Parts: sequence; structure tokens; C-alpha cells
Amino acid sequence: MIPFSRLLTGLVFTPSRNAKLRLLTRYFDQAPDPDRGWALAAIAGELDLRSAQPSLIRGLVEERVDPVLFRLSYDYVGDLAETVSLIWPRDETQDAAPGAALRMSEVVDAIAASSRAEFPALLARLLDQLDAEERFALIKLATGGLRVGMSARLGRTALSQWGEGNGVTAPIEQLEELWHGLEPPYVPLFRWLSGAGPAPEVDLKRAFRPMMLANPLDNALYSAEELKVNAESDAETLRRLDSNLDPAEFAAEWKWDGIRVQAISIGGEKRLYSRTGDDISTAFPDLMETMSFEGVVDGELLVADPSAPPDSSGLIAIAPFADLQKRLGRKTVSAKMIRESPAHLRAYDLLHDGVDDLRPRPFRERRTALEQWASRGGAHLDVSPLVSFAAWANLAKIRAGARAASQEGLMLKRWGAPYVGGRPQGPWFKWKRDPLTADCVLMYAQRGHGKRSSYYSDYTFGAWRDGAEGPELTPVGKAYSGYTDEELLRIDRWIRNNTTDRYGPVRAVKPEVVFEIAFDAVQPSARHKSGVAMRFPRIKRIRWDKPAHEADRLEIFERLAGSR
Repeated sequence: MIPFSRLLTGLVFTPSRNAKLRLLTRYFDQAPDPDRGWALAAIAGELDLRSAQPSLIRGLVEERVDPVLFRLSYDYVGDLAETVSLIWPRDETQDAAPGAALRMSEVVDAIAASSRAEFPALLARLLDQLDAEERFALIKLATGGLRVGMSARLGRTALSQWGEGNGVTAPIEQLEELWHGLEPPYVPLFRWLSGAGPAPEVDLKRAFRPMMLANPLDNALYSAEELKVNAESDAETLRRLDSNLDPAEFAAEWKWDGIRVQAISIGGEKRLYSRTGDDISTAFPDLMETMSFEGVVDGELLVADPSAPPDSSGLIAIAPFADLQKRLGRKTVSAKMIRESPAHLRAYDLLHDGVDDLRPRPFRERRTALEQWASRGGAHLDVSPLVSFAAWANLAKIRAGARAASQEGLMLKRWGAPYVGGRPQGPWFKWKRDPLTADCVLMYAQRGHGKRSSYYSDYTFGAWRDGAEGPELTPVGKAYSGYTDEELLRIDRWIRNNTTDRYGPVRAVKPEVVFEIAFDAVQPSARHKSGVAMRFPRIKRIRWDKPAHEADRLEIFERLAGSR
């Protein structure tokens, strides 16, 4: 565990992407199989281990440490794994070099072999064996929340670079293709990349093809400094579009409000993958049954509204995203749910036509092939229509109607671009509808994670409603982004000086600070006391100047939820 714990610590405290890559390639060089494969799986979010709830961790430590001391320490440190790793009492019966012989693979095997009843005692024994740095790594593994500022793609980029250092050419695109056909701890993959064996053989018929993702249009037109101060405006965006991008080079289509998926039906093999490569086939049997085509299609998974007529272009009516959410993550789906919320696939792109891989071809050719191919797609599949435009000003007017049309915005795709996995700069842009804004009052604050674990950086905010004893606040959302480092220091200091109550790591504060919140939409929610929940909330600015009693009321959010 020592090499993995040092890797994890290095990744946590290393902000530079290139420095993280160097840490990973060095670890791949030094760690043996299968340890390095398990480590990569953990970092990439592919390690499926029994998970420890924070309450279990707290219970174990409070058996060994005074509970009041632990809670005070947790409040001061802010991160559960870091607190427990530091406060867990050393078992003096252990060897002078605790954990020296305990390998990553032994920890993974022990957790995998434990039953639910055995798991707490096993976790305690492991914590007894390890030093503080290793305990930190173990708790991160056990709770499933590494939070080391790394994506799975960055891990595969490190693999590609490591292979190149060993004389093995393995482009990131090839690794992305192989990845979803392999299982941890990836021993054949590491043997190949070390130069000790052949490339792993993967049946690509049912393999996930890495998805091509779009960049926000504002990121291409404005600098990071401009975005921080909300310098963008519709007029300035249009001016910069005219100066920087030729509309003749782009196709446009609606950004539908569902989830991106990849549907595969080749040689009798059928799969439905999320955009991260998770197999979600079992949650949508009605779609799987009608996938009569041969090929691989990229599209948007939606839920149809059987009670509504087709739209003006003849496409089936789509239900709100909240209806789709009810079906996500389910292992079994009732006949009633399928009848009331039938799955539907709206196709964007054709990656494979059953015979040839179309991804290297330009989008114009793939789009033509998709339209010809779609007639064989099945009853639950249609094609996302292109939005016709001649100039950016024309398209801007169409985008202005996105919210009324229940669309997230527009996608811009270069006619000449091949389909490339990842998020390449330039070929695709997403031009989302303008966010809604509301003034809300800060109610609760919690410490962040990683480099923000010492600051109160996660905020719950509310809107006013009439209570039994007069106006009261009810939570409508949470956010932890949208402010500068200087603003974080100021709000953190204010929270510490204006705390009214504590609930574990959460502080309640005086209802005095107003946040202007930008958000995409509001939807009904039985899980929230207010009955509503914001989608994609982020802090636009902190309104130190605005009295809290002038913040918005709950009725505004209820109307927005009812209008969707």
C-alpha cells in the first residue's frame, strides 16, 4: 500500500496535469502486477469494491477515540479520510514499519472476499496495520471517493505515454477503444505496454467506442479571465462568432434534454452504453427489443410522452427529463413504467453501419449515411433534425427560442470533422441556452474536498416562503462553483463568524448573505422539502449589497417547475 498511498498523496497535492502524468508513469514503472492495475482502476473509477458509508467510518473511529475529540478534529480538518488517518491510534503491537508487506492487491482481495458482516472488522484491522498516509488511501478506496483531480482519460493518457517510453506505440484512441473490453487489474494491458506481450484481444463488436464531446462555445470565444467576470453577452458573442467562425463550415442541431448514449447492435450483440461507457441496457428493455439495426449509433436517450401529439416536424413528443430520471439506474423496469415512460433514441451520428467503421469520415458523409440508415433503426429510434441557418445572427434568433421549445440549446458541428473520442478543440461546440438566475439566501455551508478541505466552499441556499411564524427559508439548491479564490476567503471567514448551529461537518449560518444563482431549469422533487430542485446551479456572484429579505420567494421556483 505504500507506493499507492504515496501516489495518491502526490496526485492530491499536484495541480499540474503534466506533473500528474509523470507521477503515474513513474508508478506504472515501479509497481508490480496486479497492484498497478488495481490502482489504475481505482483512479479511473472502475474499481467495484464493497463501499463503506461515512457513518461506518465514524463509528469505527469513535470506538477508539473520544467522540468529542474526533468531531472537533473533523470539523477542523474538514475531510473524513484525512481526519481518520491522522487521529486513528497506532497499534503498538505492529511492526516498526507498519504496512510494509501489505500490498495493494492484498487489500483489494481482502475487501472483495469479505461479507457485509465481516467488512467493519476487516476495515479496522487494516487501519491498525497501516501508517497515516496509507490509512488515508485505504479510506479513500473504501468510501469510493478518491477526488484527486484526475479523469479516467488522464489515466489512459499516462498509460499511452508509459507505453511509448517502453517502445510500444499505443495512441490514446486505441487505448480508449480497448479499455471498455478489459477488466481490472488489466494485466494483459500492462504486459503489452511494457513490451512483454502482445496487445490484448478484445471483441469490438460489442465494445464501447469513446464518445466525441463538445466544448462550450463561450470557452472558444472568451478568455478564462473574461469568463470569471461574466464578460460574455449575446451581442459580443455574435460579434466574435462573425469574426472567428465561418457559418458555412458548421451544421447545427438541437441539444436534446436527455442523456448521451451509444447503441450497438452488431452480429446479434446488443448493448446500450452511457457516455462514460457504463452498460445501461437492463434499464431500457423496450429500446433493446426494437434495436433491429446493424451498426453503432450515437444519440440522445429520451422518454417519449405517449399522451402528446408529434411536434411540428413530425417527431414524437418528448417527456421532461425528470421522467427519464425515474428509469435511470434501475436493474428491473415494470411494465407500467415502460407503458407510461417508453424509452426513445434520437440519433445524432452513425459510427458503424454494420460493415464499415465510419468514424474517420467527415461529419457530412456520416450524416448522409445516418439518414439513409435510420429507416432500419426500429420503432423507438429517429434522427435528430438539422437546424437550417445561413448566418450566425439567424441561428442566434433560433437559439433564443430554445427554452420555449424545451431544448437545452444548440450543437455546432464542423461538416469536415471526423468522429474523435474525447473533447478535441474546434470540431464541436455546444451553445447552450442562457441560464435563468435567482437571488437566494445562504443557509448552510460545508467544507470542500482536496485543496478546499480547509474552507467552507459547499453551500446550500434557500428561497423565502410563508411559515407558521412568518417568512422562513427553505432549501432550493446547492452549489460549490462560480466564485474566485478571493471571494472564497471572504465567505469562509464570514461563515466562521456567523455560525448559528452545527450538524457534524455542516454549519448553519445567519440568513444574511445573498447569492445570485445561475441555473438551467427547475423540476419538481419529492426528495426536497421545498418540493423543487434546481438543475446545474452555480454561483454567479455574491450579493453582499443586497438585503436578505429581498431575495426571491419559493413561488418563483414552483412556477418554473410547473412550466417545464
